[in-house]
Amino acid sequence: MVPVVFALAAVVAVVFAIVTIAHSSPVINVLSLVVVFFAMAAIFALLGMDFLAAIQIIVYSGAILVLFLFVIMLLNIRSVERLGSGRRVQALLGTVVAVGIGAAALTAVSLLTPTSGAVYPGSLETGTVVPIGRALLTTHLFAFEFITLLLVAAIVGAVYLARRDP
Repeated sequence: MVPVVFALAAVVAVVFAIVTIAHSSPVINVLSLVVVFFAMAAIFALLGMDFLAAIQIIVYSGAILVLFLFVIMLLNIRSVERLGSGRRVQALLGTVVAVGIGAAALTAVSLLTPTSGAVYPGSLETGTVVPIGRALLTTHLFAFEFITLLLVAAIVGAVYLARRDP
């Protein structure tokens, strides 16, 4: 039963991720991203990562996507241009970068052994969120704080773009 639910959640995540980037309505993009986040939470729950599944729903589906919807409504965006309708060089460069990242991810996954890639490192030791918290506040502190700074800059940029000149 678990492999069937896992496969179903994976298919739903991939299909709605494609809808997220392919649809022209920003609101539908955000709502399909919600479905992707819920499917990812289901996958996390099936892998025994209950805390990450809860955080996926609470933080990402709750807070981050509300922020996305707020920015979309603040900027009053009706629709977005078709994918690839900009400059051809940028579309080509974006495609090359996306393929490179995908190839790197597939290479990294192929190098994992079943024992090293099955669970989050350290989760078998205690079964709590202690390893995650320790990693966020020690070795990954710079990335954690940088993402916070990036979100604040995105909000300031959205407010700046949405202001009306007299």
